Amino acid sequence: MREAKYLVKVHEAKRALRVNKEIEEAVKGALGRKMIRKMKREYVECPVADRKVSFLECFTCISFIRRIKGVVHCSGEGFGYKR
Repeated sequence: MREAKYLVKVHEAKRALRVNKEIEEAVKGALGRKMIRKMKREYVECPVADRKVSFLECFTCISFIRRIKGVVHCSGEGFGYKR
């Protein structure tokens, strides 16, 4: 099992953040429409990308391990979309 290098808090935004269509299409089969809409309004201060990132983008990142009680466990391996 991968070890978490970073523990990142999930924040709620007032408006939905823009997400790449490719990422949105990738999670459509696994998640429901309401869940995707909710995830677009959440963001994290990504320590790897060094910017605000939509949780939906974080969820599909190669460094994402898990999310527990509003905290993302991140391995810090790199930032990018896992296919």
